[in-house]
Amino acid sequence: MKIIESGIKDVNAHESVKVVMPSNLYGCELAEDVFVGPFVEIQKKVKIGARTKVQSHSFICELVTVGEDCFIGHGVMFINDVFSAGGPAGGDATKWKSTTIGNKVSIGSNATIMPVKICDHVVVGAGSVVTKDIEESGIYAGNPAKKLRGL
Repeated sequence: MKIIESGIKDVNAHESVKVVMPSNLYGCELAEDVFVGPFVEIQKKVKIGARTKVQSHSFICELVTVGEDCFIGHGVMFINDVFSAGGPAGGDATKWKSTTIGNKVSIGSNATIMPVKICDHVVVGAGSVVTKDIEESGIYAGNPAKKLRGL
């Protein structure tokens, strides 16, 4: 058996960043005043903007960019493999897709975010599944997430 320790490795973080352990962060970038709760994994090539809060038990996979002043609720899952070849891409990162989250976006607990672009000033309801780009601000919820109303 080989045990691999979780922790913080090769992270480019502003000195004001706060991370509650245990968390697993590696190869990512965290801007000023970012907060990361416990039991969070943030993978390499992820960028998180200033003053964004990532709550416990969330998973942010490679190729995700999160803007400034965002809120990522508890247990939010980001997905970068859409099984484009009929099954998991495995280690073939060329099959993975990217996600871009704008500024002042709030994502409710247990939401799932597929590879999409979400514009500024959006609220995604708890438990929602975002499968398509969100191009206008507002409140979105459901599976798949649909616009309920403007902000």
